[in-house]
Amino acid sequence: MSISTSSVRTRIKVCGITRLEDALIASELGVDAVGFVFYQKSPRYIEPAKAAAIIRQLPPFVSAVGLFVNPTQEFIAEVLQAVPLGVIQLHGDETPEFCKAQRRRVMKAVAISTAEDLQRAKRFDCPLLLDAKAPAGVYGGTGTSFDWSLLDGFEHDYPLTLAGGLNADNIASAMSVRQWFALDVSSGVEISPGIKDAEKMRVFIDTVNKGKGT
Repeated sequence: MSISTSSVRTRIKVCGITRLEDALIASELGVDAVGFVFYQKSPRYIEPAKAAAIIRQLPPFVSAVGLFVNPTQEFIAEVLQAVPLGVIQLHGDETPEFCKAQRRRVMKAVAISTAEDLQRAKRFDCPLLLDAKAPAGVYGGTGTSFDWSLLDGFEHDYPLTLAGGLNADNIASAMSVRQWFALDVSSGVEISPGIKDAEKMRVFIDTVNKGKGT
């Protein structure tokens, strides 16, 4: 039986969670996942023990995603021992082989600025998060988007998530590009890095749920 893509709900992930109250508000508003950044150079970095304490208080069916940038396998294992993550998001220069070697579900973030970047994305046999390319040495969280017209005709065998500069003002345009599996927002619902704004989250989530794919 085929399923019409117009009837498939677009999922929502709020990334860069550093406070319990933000995670709980996002959950009450109906997000599917919250993300925790385990990259110490990020202003949204969170200690594994603190992330674990937040996750223990999440309601059922809200997924916890851990964001890593160029980690060693040992560091991932160390975090997983302390933090009950459902998904690993690899946001650096990890290879397809490194992604495939993980024993937890993986989503690979790919920085996009040209059509060549999309061809590179096809090398990964896993769900993708398509993000804006940041300056050298910076991995996401910049609040900028890329040229979504590059995605015209792009196909992948796994679910696609869009990130990069998303907010309530541009979400309709993002959703008109294609049927996304999920949308990933961070800076677009913040007061400052790692500190979420309840009203911005509410407006963003309402806008997605009222748009295409609901």
